[in-house]
Amino acid sequence: MDVNDVMNIKNKRILAISITALILVLSLIVVFSESRAINVDGKLTRVACLGDSITNITGYPADLQVLLGKNSTVGNFGYNGAAVNFYSDRTYFFSDSYRYARNFQPTTIIIMLGTNDARSNLDGQILNFTSDYEYMIEHIINGTRPFAGHPQIFLVMPPPIFENNLNLTSTIYTQEIIPAIQQVANSMGLPLIDVYTPLVNHPEYFPDGVHPNSEGAQIIANTVYNAITSSK
Repeated sequence: MDVNDVMNIKNKRILAISITALILVLSLIVVFSESRAINVDGKLTRVACLGDSITNITGYPADLQVLLGKNSTVGNFGYNGAAVNFYSDRTYFFSDSYRYARNFQPTTIIIMLGTNDARSNLDGQILNFTSDYEYMIEHIINGTRPFAGHPQIFLVMPPPIFENNLNLTSTIYTQEIIPAIQQVANSMGLPLIDVYTPLVNHPEYFPDGVHPNSEGAQIIANTVYNAITSSK
């Protein structure tokens, strides 16, 4: 075996070691990226997304699942047409989706409701909206069959309402519903996630004026993700 043969063998060994080391580093990066979003207290183990059709059909919970990784389980408990107000014919509190969310035993609860309360037939019921929202949250915390443990709760200011044929009024939403959501969050000491602001200048993300497309849903997921992973 001459010198060249020896050098070739050494070079092959060095290359093999380098490739093995690179694979190990990449594997560690993947593992870290998948687990970094989980709080040490386990609050992001089971994440329940409560809401209306913006939650149920847009894909934002699925996008949130991807962001959180495999150590979290995200449950979609959206109910099409759901409103907070008990005078609505589709009140979320009385829905099967709410019952399923309770049985899910979440460690984190994300509530994005209010869009369907901007219907003209519910105009003037804003006092009921506030008291009904607070009642539902109190039921989550102290109900006769409370959610397991003491989950952290986030309220979400839903995305904007643009021109639509769904009987949803932007004026009612901005002048009545948004302030009421802020009031509930403040009075109950709950964190408020604002997905309205990052979407307010993007009507192109809302084909029907209300429901975001995939780009809009991804922005919602990103905003929610940043809020719940940075919360103490």
